[in-house]
Amino acid sequence: MPLRAERGTGGRAHGRGASVSGTLIGVGVGPGDPELLTVKGLRVLSEADEVFVPVGDTGEVGRAEAIVRAHLGESSGRLRRLLFALSDDAAARAENWDRAAREVAESLREGRTCAFATIGDPNLYSTFSYLVQAIREALPQVEVHTVPGITAMQDLASRSEIVLALKDEKLALLPFTAGKEALKDALESFETVVCYKGGGRLGEVLGVAEEAGRLEGTIYGSRLGMKGEEVVPASEMLGREGTYLSAMIFTKGEAGRRE
Repeated sequence: MPLRAERGTGGRAHGRGASVSGTLIGVGVGPGDPELLTVKGLRVLSEADEVFVPVGDTGEVGRAEAIVRAHLGESSGRLRRLLFALSDDAAARAENWDRAAREVAESLREGRTCAFATIGDPNLYSTFSYLVQAIREALPQVEVHTVPGITAMQDLASRSEIVLALKDEKLALLPFTAGKEALKDALESFETVVCYKGGGRLGEVLGVAEEAGRLEGTIYGSRLGMKGEEVVPASEMLGREGTYLSAMIFTKGEAGRRE
């Protein structure tokens, strides 16, 4: 069934004389392995009028773009790249979001269905949420949907044969950048703790884990499903710096490695 017919997303006017607005769909494409894109995600990407992918200021093909190209082909005429410069400057980041939002809004005003491919899930630490905020400033009535994607913690758990939680066990997810105290609290209160993003803080995270007696059995993963993938015991990362898109799983209790 066509995407527009299913969702009723053809160009829609909001009030007399209102501008036409298409539909924006955030599609989670998984952590890196093209085979982990869901059937629904592939259908939405295949049927969308335009497919937007984030690109860093180096211009290199990122994870999301690589996954999309693996399914739609290298020369897909519907693929649009959105530049998101990597900067610590808040004003520069805001300018990047505004520029990207203007590009997508231009297509939405023409009543097009626009898909935005994001690694992992579009509702979990995703650039898609920021893009929606920026677009809604110009098109407050834009129709937005998301297609969930497989997350890095699910993929890492699978690759390392880890059970994330059983029975009444609790699971916490936080970024590497949350800080020592947040990580200490999580390690004390949750049977399973997952850390995402910010591998430059890896040494600090490993130090906190050692102090808490939680380093043994912990798994580190980076570049999941891609060239250069690394899945190793976290203890092997002592003295090393992790990649930005990396993950770590701490477990105890009944959860943990399958025997």
